[in-house]
Amino acid sequence: MGQNRDLVLEHCNPATELGFSPKEFKSRLQAIRKRMAADRIDLLWLMAPESLYYVSGYTCEWYQAQSPKQWPATSGIAVHIDHDRFIMFDTPSEKVMCRFVTCAEDIRSFPIDNRRDGIGFIMDELKAEGWLGGTVGMELYSYRPNPAISARFRVAFEANGSTVTDGSDILRELRWIKSPQEIAYIEQAAKITDIGLAAATSAIRPGVTELDVYGEMIHAMAKAGGENPAITLPVLSGLKANTGHALASRKVIAAGEQVNVDVSGVYWRYHANAARSFHVGEPAKDVLEYHEKSSGVFKVIARLLKPGLTVGELVTATRQYYDEVGIWSDAGWVGGYELGIGFPPDWVGNFVYEMSDTESEKVFQPGTCVNFESQFFSPRMSGITYYICTLLFKQDSALLPVTAPRELVVIE
Repeated sequence: MGQNRDLVLEHCNPATELGFSPKEFKSRLQAIRKRMAADRIDLLWLMAPESLYYVSGYTCEWYQAQSPKQWPATSGIAVHIDHDRFIMFDTPSEKVMCRFVTCAEDIRSFPIDNRRDGIGFIMDELKAEGWLGGTVGMELYSYRPNPAISARFRVAFEANGSTVTDGSDILRELRWIKSPQEIAYIEQAAKITDIGLAAATSAIRPGVTELDVYGEMIHAMAKAGGENPAITLPVLSGLKANTGHALASRKVIAAGEQVNVDVSGVYWRYHANAARSFHVGEPAKDVLEYHEKSSGVFKVIARLLKPGLTVGELVTATRQYYDEVGIWSDAGWVGGYELGIGFPPDWVGNFVYEMSDTESEKVFQPGTCVNFESQFFSPRMSGITYYICTLLFKQDSALLPVTAPRELVVIE
């Protein structure tokens, strides 16, 4: 072993960077173990970035999600139903990082001579703890690990007498109700979203590129304390404004074009999503009227918002509005999804609702957060009406926390 390396790996302890108190992390662990008992899962093996963060605070820039075969993604967290602690497993390369970005008290690094592939080490450690032999829940709906590595974990657990089942829903469903601290972070993320939209408003003009606008938004939000969004922010102009998920490019924005921007401010990994449409110069009258009809749905939503609102009530009222103003036949996508913790490549949460869910009794309880997307194909192939807002349900109130104008922004 190298003297310098030994010194760092054993004694380097940067100042802690955690967004939550030990009490909140402990409460989460208790809720996970209670749900494990209900699902008859003895050991929960977690590898999704969102799960690692929820349990321990773990964040990093690289999760080996698309890495070479020689560097498989094998780090993760083990939670056992009978123990009020968890075990974090990671490579020696992240030993220092684990100390300051997690609340973990039991961190076990893979052997230095087999620092990348930790499956054998993990199994040996869990067996020595007596944590194997029962039912193991794996996050089979997570992209991490990939199918090949997931299959190797399954074989290893089964070789040690365990039965493997899907445990994906445990943390996904527990994250639906946010704590007061989580809600506060979403509200701060919404302020950062507003800053990003204001930066877009200032940057959009003829002659700049979509990437110019993208860069201004990211710069403004980072200066305000915003973190990298889990989805790359699209800036789409001209005919590209008829799509929703293309990337900002070196395309030059021209006078007379619509520009669509989708933004999520991020604070302690919690996202607040909003999208807006801009027009470089005065739009045609029928285009402007169409945008007014699409964005007008948020006046309906503002009147409806309250803790305890059901999905069915929201969907029925908004669909009725679209029918009344006569634009439903041109719908692109209308609906929404859960917001909260997000890591690349996705900020879309576990729960989604669409305009067909008129009978849904799912309740927006206090502590929940979703978005609502109003996207319609407007006249003259000018672009999709791109209006997305976050809906935040608190204990005694509900609100649209992003305050940027919910209307077509005309750039003079």
